[in-house]
Amino acid sequence: MRLMLPMLYASVACLALVAPPALAVVEPSKALSEKHHFDIPAQGLNAALLSLSRQSSMRILFPYEEASRYEVRPVRGWLSTSEALSRMIEGTPLQLAYARDRTFTIAARSKAGLRPAGFTSDAVAAPAPAPAAAEPSPQEDAPTDVIVTGTRQTNRTVAQSLAPIDVVSKADLQTSGKQSVRDLLGTLVPSISVSSSGSGASFAVKTLSLRGLSGDQVLVLVNGKRRHNTATLFINGTTQNGQSPPDLDLIPANAIDHIEVLRDGASAQYGSDAIAGVVNIILKKDASGSATVIGGANGDGGGETGRFQIDKGITTQGGHIHVSVDGYMQGRTVRGGPNLSQLYFAGDPREATADRRVNKPGQPQVVGVNGSIDVAQTLGTNDIEAYVFGTGSKREADAFLTFRNPNATNNIPQIYPNGYIPHLHVHDEDYQVSGGLRGEGPLGVHFDLSTSYGYNKVRYVETTALNASLGPASPSTFYIGKVIGTEWTSNLDLTKHVELGLVEPLQIAVGAEYREDTYEIGAGDVPSYVDGGYRTPAGQPNAGVIRQAGSQGVTGFPPSAAGTFGRNNKSIYLDLSQKVTRWLEVSASGRHEAYSDFGTTNNYKVSARIEPIRGIAVRGTISTGFRAPTLQQEHYASSSTIGVLLPGATTTVLAPVRALPVDDTVARALGSQPLRPEKSTNYSAGLVLTPINNLNVTVDAYQIEIDNRILLSGTLTGAIAANGTLNPVATILNAAGLNPVQSGFFFSNAASTRTRGLDVVATYRAGLGDFGKAVLTVSGNINKTKFTRLDVPAVLATQGLSLIDRARQGDFTRGTPRNKEIVNLYWTLGAVSANVRATRYGEVTQVAAARAADGIYHDDTVAPKVLFDLELGYQLTTGIKLSAGANNLFNIYPNKLSAVNQGNTGFALYNSYSPYGFSGGFYYGKINLSF
Repeated sequence: MRLMLPMLYASVACLALVAPPALAVVEPSKALSEKHHFDIPAQGLNAALLSLSRQSSMRILFPYEEASRYEVRPVRGWLSTSEALSRMIEGTPLQLAYARDRTFTIAARSKAGLRPAGFTSDAVAAPAPAPAAAEPSPQEDAPTDVIVTGTRQTNRTVAQSLAPIDVVSKADLQTSGKQSVRDLLGTLVPSISVSSSGSGASFAVKTLSLRGLSGDQVLVLVNGKRRHNTATLFINGTTQNGQSPPDLDLIPANAIDHIEVLRDGASAQYGSDAIAGVVNIILKKDASGSATVIGGANGDGGGETGRFQIDKGITTQGGHIHVSVDGYMQGRTVRGGPNLSQLYFAGDPREATADRRVNKPGQPQVVGVNGSIDVAQTLGTNDIEAYVFGTGSKREADAFLTFRNPNATNNIPQIYPNGYIPHLHVHDEDYQVSGGLRGEGPLGVHFDLSTSYGYNKVRYVETTALNASLGPASPSTFYIGKVIGTEWTSNLDLTKHVELGLVEPLQIAVGAEYREDTYEIGAGDVPSYVDGGYRTPAGQPNAGVIRQAGSQGVTGFPPSAAGTFGRNNKSIYLDLSQKVTRWLEVSASGRHEAYSDFGTTNNYKVSARIEPIRGIAVRGTISTGFRAPTLQQEHYASSSTIGVLLPGATTTVLAPVRALPVDDTVARALGSQPLRPEKSTNYSAGLVLTPINNLNVTVDAYQIEIDNRILLSGTLTGAIAANGTLNPVATILNAAGLNPVQSGFFFSNAASTRTRGLDVVATYRAGLGDFGKAVLTVSGNINKTKFTRLDVPAVLATQGLSLIDRARQGDFTRGTPRNKEIVNLYWTLGAVSANVRATRYGEVTQVAAARAADGIYHDDTVAPKVLFDLELGYQLTTGIKLSAGANNLFNIYPNKLSAVNQGNTGFALYNSYSPYGFSGGFYYGKINLSF
């Protein structure tokens, strides 16, 4: 049985070669009458057939050499597969010879009948010496992925790409219990790591790391258009400190057709941020519909999650509309320990009976809704199409900050006699709308004229808090303020094929972009930042002690920090791609950008792919890139109460710390300079192997050098000893005429790094006969980052201080897994399916900023762990599927921190650098409806 279908394919192909035209039989195929939205530009027929295969989800067997002789006109609009095919082969000696299920064969005609020719299966554009007889893929409706990221061409498959690309399909998204786009990518792509640590305003947004680099060094696109960044700036996080990347969790997962992850520098093609690579999210455009209900919780309590998703597409006369809605609720988890510190003043009898479980670290509580729409309509003829797509979101997240003891100077016992735990609420409003016109212009030029506007507003509110400097009159609820970020991007992209007499035409792509960015900080209410000057009266505990100004946890934005900032940039690019011979393809790109705030930058990319033996290819790229400093990094100013290692201390204490803009007087006194763009040089070389049918292996090595990397400094603290001696930072501030007792950090270009690594991805599709079908994927990433330059401003160097301290360096060199391996098996047998995944995370380390009292750096390492995910599914009937599963099936936790780093408050129990969090296993049930 295992060989019957391949033998049938081979037999049919052979009959088509020898049978006279009158005997060529076309069986009825419902799939050929299905309508799809086709977008296939003018190009070679073989390339057009590849696009037809991808966009119709059908397999095509065709004579490659014969098809390569012909050019086809554009095929665009809502057409049946048979109508689109007829337009393509009209006027050529080709005909539809056979159709069955979701596979059809095209045969070539000669004077004596149908001429023998090589066929290619699974829509892979490579000539074959004989009719294809390969075993069918376990997913017959999922032909080889055709990608659009990293190339201006529309006919490239993953295996043919000049750079490494991962494609996360709709099926991959549906067979994972992960609840968000970011978590899905972190689970399925080995070179991506995720971080969910952070406190203060940083806890609500989660980031990803690609190839060991930061989230803001990855460009995110939606349908090929730049996605806007979040207005939030991560200040109190771990590896994501100082970032404000796009928030992937605000894109509904059920709106996604597939995701393409380009693991290569692409600034020359797409502009700023594409140093590590590109994530391109392609939205659904078909007429399908689905609904999903998910419910689950963490095994050790908390994390109760409910999610409802629904989407539906409809066809119009010459167009489509697809709408998606995603609503969700995530409960908090609490994974802290007991607070063993002294809570009350000496002699208070409540000390003996106090509740010690007062700190509540863990995942936040989140409620939100995401929506999206994708609309397209042909105008007049099928040569021009108008399109609009967009997303919109509202989200409310809240988390508890660190408990303030009853006896602390940042407590007022008259308000909170038993202490309190500030409760921070983060309210997100987000949308992005893109629209434009695309089609065929004069002289065979394909154009795409578009504009896109993105908006993110974040409001901060703190409850169960106080401003200790206001004394007993302090309110308990504060409006902290808001931040708003916008991006308005307009593009004109032109593409044309020019025949030079080579195996394929030269593709020329040119384009221009104009972008305006704005960033706004809105002040909080007066009690959230004012210094009320309260002193406890004599005779009471803490009498005369200076109280901290501003709301606890996160201090409100004062009017001095508020403002609106903006900039614009203009860019042009040129992209050339040429297949020189059957075995050699080259491409080159160049881009010029001019920013209104820091000047110009020029970048290039050169790539080549050589396939001397069919099934064995070598590819390589050299490119330069850049990342412009965000407006948040240039202008953000705030104050927070965070854990600080004060001079001479061995453990951290809660203290006010300021985030300083580079033009702040304190930052300038400490050596800050205006920010410049990061610049990178990427080298990559890879091997693509398809040694046997249904097996594809890629191995890619890379080196990424980043100069002038934008990093947050360590916390620089000024203090005065009891004998009146100023510490080094206080000495600097005092000499500048500033208050010597304050703490802060700021951004700089004071470092350069080098990252080296290796990606391996192997996929095998197996037909198991009576035992069903299976897809096995084995993938892994190894990477290492080191600092090649660390500058210290002269004013700090003279005091023996560093700018990027040991802990900050450790975030980038040891804060993400050095290696990550994934083994995934997806198996189906009739109505039954199973997806099992084992992920091994290499070690990560929380690096100490300073030596403890024993003279030792107490670094804490999360040991390598293997986590298992499992989902079992049953197709109850047509259109209804039931599933149950587990993420982290065996409830694995990271290592607990050492006693020195835990402290005695119970807030820091597990290592927050864990790449899989510290909430344990999540177990769920799911119902999928399709219509």
